[in-house]
Amino acid sequence: MNSQAVTCPHCRTQLKAYGHPGIPLHRASQEEYLCDSCTYHADDTCNFPQRPYAKVCTLYENIEESKLYSEKQRHANSFGATLRSWVKRNQALILLLALLLICLLIALSIT
Repeated sequence: MNSQAVTCPHCRTQLKAYGHPGIPLHRASQEEYLCDSCTYHADDTCNFPQRPYAKVCTLYENIEESKLYSEKQRHANSFGATLRSWVKRNQALILLLALLLICLLIALSIT
């Protein structure tokens, strides 16, 4: 096997052409080029030979989708989201502590 060959990340088959089931092929619509809305073109990390006039690409990533994803990640990392996640994971512990607190309050009120 050629060490320079591109292989499918799922089945390790050596890729010889476009259309392999493990790798999606993105196609431009009408007269637009994929590069106009691609993240890799915008940050100048694309090394595709047909750049900036690519009509088909396997590495295409839409800029708008990337922005939405990073916004969701930022929201998921906020304090409120982290706290809600912690409470959801530790409901049993919180319930046990609440019961202990109620028992303590009852014991203190009896004495």
